[in-house]
Amino acid sequence: MKAYIFPGQGAQFIGMGKSLYETSAAAKARFEQANNILGFRITDIMFDGTDEALKQTKVTQPAIFLHSVILAELLGSDFKADMAAGHSLGEFSALVATGCLSFEDGLRLVSKRALAMQAACEKEPSTMAAILGLADDVVENICASITNEIVVPANYNCPGQLVISGSVKGVEIACEKLKEAGALKAILLNVGGAFHSPLMEPARQELEAAIRSTNFLKPSCPIYQNVVATGVSDPDEIRQNLINQLTGAVRWTQSVQKMLADGADHFVEVGPGKVLQGLVKKVDRQVVTESAELSA
Repeated sequence: MKAYIFPGQGAQFIGMGKSLYETSAAAKARFEQANNILGFRITDIMFDGTDEALKQTKVTQPAIFLHSVILAELLGSDFKADMAAGHSLGEFSALVATGCLSFEDGLRLVSKRALAMQAACEKEPSTMAAILGLADDVVENICASITNEIVVPANYNCPGQLVISGSVKGVEIACEKLKEAGALKAILLNVGGAFHSPLMEPARQELEAAIRSTNFLKPSCPIYQNVVATGVSDPDEIRQNLINQLTGAVRWTQSVQKMLADGADHFVEVGPGKVLQGLVKKVDRQVVTESAELSA
């Protein structure tokens, strides 16, 4: 069974999507439609901008979404998903690629999400850190033991790699405790703020209103959503899980494990980079992974 997976923030690079724009009239039309919806020429930044400009959350998130979704569209009948999942932002790409959301609605939600997250980051100094070499439950227990600051597990990326998120002080305290507990590394990440933590509550509230007023259809295959790590097809459940995602953890390890248990033996990454293929291989070295490519 084939699982299609869609990357999240961090997969971006200058030049992403440019070859699609230049070789496909359909892709060019979609990119230009996106420029109009967003109200600025995101293609200029994606194709020929600076790393600094592309790294802005309000640009990065729609850029990765566009690259993934337009590539999925161009695959046409070659897009044969038995199941799908996306890492954080990538969940929106998965929902559009499987027909749960329209292209226009998906892009508007992603743009609103990016702006709301940016605003939440500016409200209170916060950060994230990657913790390597510890069991999940050790990280969970240490985060739970810090009660005077906010710090929570945020991204379960693969066995032995968990990202924590919270107030700057909370993350710093947790990093020290985790190193004492035997973490191989505790690396502060260069991110705008504490994604997938309670500090994203203002963004969650803002996005909730937009999600509630958006039309969701039944996807063409189950979507293994971040916060529940299981396949979901009911539009109302998908909507609620998407709302919870901003303040909830990305359970990517558990999602991959569940897809494997449900029969996935082939993972196709749709979008920029190969980060998710690497994470899947950390869960099961034997499974087939590849990047989505257009037929000649």
